Amino acid sequence: MTIDDVKSVIEKFVEGLDTVERNLKLNDVRKVVHEVSGIPHPVGCVQYVPVDRVQANDYNPNAVAPIEMGLLYTSIKADGYTQPTVSVYDDKTNKFVIIDGFHRYFTMKTREDIKDISAGLLPVVVLDKNINERMAATVRHNRARGTHSVKGMSNMVFEMLKNGKSDADICNELGMQPEELIKLKHITGYSKLYKDAEYGRAWAVPKGTSRAKVKKDK
Repeated sequence: MTIDDVKSVIEKFVEGLDTVERNLKLNDVRKVVHEVSGIPHPVGCVQYVPVDRVQANDYNPNAVAPIEMGLLYTSIKADGYTQPTVSVYDDKTNKFVIIDGFHRYFTMKTREDIKDISAGLLPVVVLDKNINERMAATVRHNRARGTHSVKGMSNMVFEMLKNGKSDADICNELGMQPEELIKLKHITGYSKLYKDAEYGRAWAVPKGTSRAKVKKDK
């Protein structure tokens, strides 16, 4: 079978469908191609989903200035979407909740000309993450680009601590130094909740590392 034969089969598979229906059906083809590729990276399985089925999370500490938002619009207008929005599927709401790429989503949501380019279908990749893993993934994406706000970061750390994450786990997963975590605890007031508790430094970070590799003392 040649690639032209494969193309012919795919064309028959979506024959007679409009742009939206065609791409929703082609999502299954993309999943198969990704599976056959043998390479696990999520970017190998970009899905097109209706932008109205995508929603923001309620914890993202990232912020973009109006000038940069305008530049993002210009970039998408001129070059198209070159990066998908990273999401997790919530089967309770039947929505794709954003982990990273809110501003790429927001551009399509608010700009009709961008929406029209792809019939309101937003390119996304879908991860399988629980809430703490989702927040950690959001921070990693933001910090890797050097963009996150202190307030948003503090709120996220507070939620992760409430959800049972240890200090060591947070430092490891978010790439934080212990001193940075302590400051965020004070900002959120979390430390006041345990002001009478005995505190011991049960974890440490090797000098010269940018990402915490934390080991609990035994």
